[in-house]
Amino acid sequence: MDARPTAAVVGGGTMGAGIAHVLLAAGERVALVETDESGGDAARGAVVTSLDGAAQRGKLPEGTTRDDLLARLTLSTTVEDLPADTALVVEAVPERVDVKQAVLGGAARACPEAVLASNTSSLSIGAIAADLPGERVIGMHFFNPVPAQKLVELVVHPGTSDATTQATRAWVEALGKTAIVVNDAPGFATSRLGLTVGLEAIRMLEEGVASPEDIDTGMQLGYRWPMGPLRLTDVVGLDVRLAIAEHLTNELGPRFTPPQLLRDKVERGELGQKSGRGFYDWG
Repeated sequence: MDARPTAAVVGGGTMGAGIAHVLLAAGERVALVETDESGGDAARGAVVTSLDGAAQRGKLPEGTTRDDLLARLTLSTTVEDLPADTALVVEAVPERVDVKQAVLGGAARACPEAVLASNTSSLSIGAIAADLPGERVIGMHFFNPVPAQKLVELVVHPGTSDATTQATRAWVEALGKTAIVVNDAPGFATSRLGLTVGLEAIRMLEEGVASPEDIDTGMQLGYRWPMGPLRLTDVVGLDVRLAIAEHLTNELGPRFTPPQLLRDKVERGELGQKSGRGFYDWG
């Protein structure tokens, strides 16, 4: 059997590990790229943890084990080592245009036919595509936790080719997920709408309208949200929500100005689930 990767994920944090998980579960051979060996080991550990959780819930593909899936995972420290026939490269690196451009630029040179996908939740796909083969660049916005969430938001900029859009939609369907396609605009569709509700929930808490639990329960039972906006902010990360709010404030105006309570919590290191405390205690 050909052991070369068919897909690559660059960045092995929470999102990257989750994306690698779903690609492996779909039967793909996956290269997971991190900057050094220790980072690669940590990223592989995150994939193992994710797969173990799926196994405990009975969510692995029928007839497969965690080790079956891990046998299709390889680690690399540079995108330049990816095979030339790699079909999909997804970057899940920090939210900086220059970092994402560098990653996808290296992937474009190494993999001349690959779809070049960014997992950004708010940055301009057109800006990322500048000086790259733009017809191959697309936003492929996954949601956390990736194995459980069914939506992938595809973001097309004016230079994205129809072939790239259709190929990426096919990848999404192969992962057992549903794609929506939106044009490149600040916050896309989902981040913009989700942030709007999240910021208003924080303002309500700041003003003493209700407790976090009651605000969230109101949205869960009244509007059938699976998770309330404050708990969701904890899961996403308060620092991530703050960065997106500041970006959208610059792009779209003061209606996205972050509440002072959000700034204060981030300054104190209360970042949500990943730090153990946000609007809830995760200890």
